[in-house]
Amino acid sequence: MKEKEYNRKDCVNYANQWALLRNPKYYDYDKIGGDCTNFASQCIYAGSKVMNAKSWYYKNANQKSPSWTGVEFLYDFLIHNQMQGPHGMEVSQNQIEIGDLIQLSSNGGRFTHSLIVVGIGNPNNLNDIYVDTHSFDALGRTVGTYDFQKIRFVHIDKVYF
Repeated sequence: MKEKEYNRKDCVNYANQWALLRNPKYYDYDKIGGDCTNFASQCIYAGSKVMNAKSWYYKNANQKSPSWTGVEFLYDFLIHNQMQGPHGMEVSQNQIEIGDLIQLSSNGGRFTHSLIVVGIGNPNNLNDIYVDTHSFDALGRTVGTYDFQKIRFVHIDKVYF
């Protein structure tokens, strides 16, 4: 399996373009559980340009992998992927970069919200990390304004093709 670099700029450009809108190429899942991870996957795809035909893909509203729209499933795919598509690793807050993924848990249990990092000032300060997301749409919102009990940071480190 060959590796290529993840294009963070393409991810962020896509996120900024569609954060407050919906790309008509993708179904809007807001009315059936939320669209945040669908949006995060779209952004990561914009930066990777590679889907995984078995584990991380979107063809239409009914033909998609659980990892395309499910918070925990996306995390599991990114962390464990050794085949085609993006690969990530959980990192500390000060190791994230633009184009990376943040996930939140509001009740201390499972993670339920996905955010794409679009700007970083001081990575040690959550009010200096900016994100775009769907399901409570946000464009350049600071992570420090979210109410959560747990947070995790996923750095996209490579893309297999």
